[in-house]
Amino acid sequence: MWEWFTSPVDPARVHEVGAVISWHGRVMVLGWGILAPLAVLVARFFKILPSQNWPTELDSKIWWRTHWIAQTIVFALSIAGLLLVLPSDFGQLSLHGWIGYLVLTGLFVQVLLGVARGSKGGPTSPSADGSPRGHHYDMTPWRRTFEALHKAIGYGVLLLAMVAILFGLWKANALMWMVMTLLIWWALLVVLFIQLQARGMAVDTYQAIWGNDLEHPGNQMDHPGWGVRRPGDDLKGANDVRDDRRDGLRGH
Repeated sequence: MWEWFTSPVDPARVHEVGAVISWHGRVMVLGWGILAPLAVLVARFFKILPSQNWPTELDSKIWWRTHWIAQTIVFALSIAGLLLVLPSDFGQLSLHGWIGYLVLTGLFVQVLLGVARGSKGGPTSPSADGSPRGHHYDMTPWRRTFEALHKAIGYGVLLLAMVAILFGLWKANALMWMVMTLLIWWALLVVLFIQLQARGMAVDTYQAIWGNDLEHPGNQMDHPGWGVRRPGDDLKGANDVRDDRRDGLRGH
């Protein structure tokens, strides 16, 4: 068994890629195979912490800081990995290379979207004139577009990155223990995702930040997306009240 774990994926080829390519693989696996999926899990499931007394305690920034810092590290590792591989033959546009560059393109799009996501607003982040108006607080069309694009591109790029890693491991003829360790890690993350989703921990960002008061514009809008729970809707009659309130506003 130990011999199998320490043997290359393709026994017909030698596992010998050199220090530069080895470091390219390490930084990319660390960034996209480990940190990026963790950052996504934290952002989806920990907007309201299990120990948090919501809605008395609002706007926990642990998920945001964790997500932002982790993805910034992923960005830095991606640049380092790209610089390592560009001068080598390994960087030629094989299938691994094409997918890798698609991942990097998606990463840069995510950065641009993040910069242009608009203002936050709300009672705790008013504008200079004291107004609570903001792209996020008002859930403007641009904010809704940003959230849809950010999530779709984010999940898509993450899946592409995993495929790129697998093709890279094959191209480098990695040892079996490397492949198996990564696959087991991903399997554990999938199981964790399913468990957290089943517990209803994927909650609406808007309510996590501002609570369930129907005075807030975003709470008068439609459901935020697949598998996302509005914790305020768990309160008796919240759905009916919000629908009546929304219909009344449309009537005006």
